[in-house]
Amino acid sequence: MQNVKKIIKKLLPSNARYHVANAYHLVVAVAANIRYGFPTHAVQVIMVTGTNGKTTTATMIAQMLRSAGHKVGINTTAFYQIGDEVTPKASSRTLEDIFELQAMFAKMKQAGCEFIILEATSMGLVQHRLWGVPCDVAIMTNLTQDHLDYHKTMERYAAAKGKLFASKPKFIILNRDDEWFDYFNKFEAERRKVTYGTDPQSTCQIVGADLGNDGSDVTLQIDGDHTLTFHVNLPGKFNVYNAAAAATAGWFLQLEPEQITKGLSSLKSVPGRMQRVDKDARVNVIVDYAHTPDALKNVLETLHHLTKGKLWVVFGATGDRDKAKRPLMGEIAAQLADRIVLTDEEPYTEDPAKIRAAIMDGIIKADGEKKTLQIADRGDAIKEAIKQARPRDTVVITGMGHESVRMVAGKKVPWSDLAVAKKALQAKK
Repeated sequence: MQNVKKIIKKLLPSNARYHVANAYHLVVAVAANIRYGFPTHAVQVIMVTGTNGKTTTATMIAQMLRSAGHKVGINTTAFYQIGDEVTPKASSRTLEDIFELQAMFAKMKQAGCEFIILEATSMGLVQHRLWGVPCDVAIMTNLTQDHLDYHKTMERYAAAKGKLFASKPKFIILNRDDEWFDYFNKFEAERRKVTYGTDPQSTCQIVGADLGNDGSDVTLQIDGDHTLTFHVNLPGKFNVYNAAAAATAGWFLQLEPEQITKGLSSLKSVPGRMQRVDKDARVNVIVDYAHTPDALKNVLETLHHLTKGKLWVVFGATGDRDKAKRPLMGEIAAQLADRIVLTDEEPYTEDPAKIRAAIMDGIIKADGEKKTLQIADRGDAIKEAIKQARPRDTVVITGMGHESVRMVAGKKVPWSDLAVAKKALQAKK
């Protein structure tokens, strides 16, 4: 299928490619649904979209539903799961090709899953990969800069996300505190549209959040007179928002209050999301998938607040993607981290030195050059940061998260930030 798309791109003039590709994706989507008998029509489907927090929010919802005794299928950037069988994903690809995706849905249906939970990506929505999949609950986490190499502008990026809500799901759940709230609030739900956030007008209002190293104690008020209190094991204010989105979904799926709080409190971790490498180590080492300016800012702000020593960040940027965000991420790192180790992430087909140079422009702009080490080899960069870090310091390694391969010079290279960090910590003991 990929070869067919490449041939089409070569043969057609640029101004005709979009329309032909759009028609092609739609035909393939219809064919895939017919081939597998529209498997999602027999279950309840929950879709989570947004720039950041999709995987965590989807995982929280799945945990709540499983705690309530439901059989669940889930497809995220980090893994997919059918019942109790979890399959990690090697790359950052969220939605598979349409035939693979429909085959997965068919397996979920055959396994007796009552709910299917999906991350709905902007490109997946534009390319009709979710055509024919009815949406019972549509959730928006937030909208910040990402994928502008594909969408070109934030307005087009928002419009791509808006396709999910334009389909008129039964329930729409929006982040009332997000700056793009008004844009998504124009869409209507079949039954009810609700919101979450700290804003007093939120349907699910965050009225309390005690943030700590091991997570947060959260208090939510739903519909003005129902209070939920629970502990979320993932640290950071942004994870409080993810939990609020999940709790709102649970409430309108008619879960009991104790099922919601038990489910959220029982989730210990999400692969590659604020994942602590070794809880017993004197240096706190975290692996996180943060690969956008907003995600990096959230992670560094959280860890800056929680770290008693120095905050180190080891990061880079992906090649063949949104180039405009590179200097922005450099500025954020310089503003919020005490020590920076700039390294390669996934260059794909780009010159990695040019990617690092673009990030360094942002670091220099924010006067962070003196506290920055530049080590191209990612393994060496991780090892050096952990070697130099002292007790009570935090080292956060961002960009790769759960991924087990890197794209370097157009080739897949086996990789694990977690494994490299564990080895470096062992050598430090």
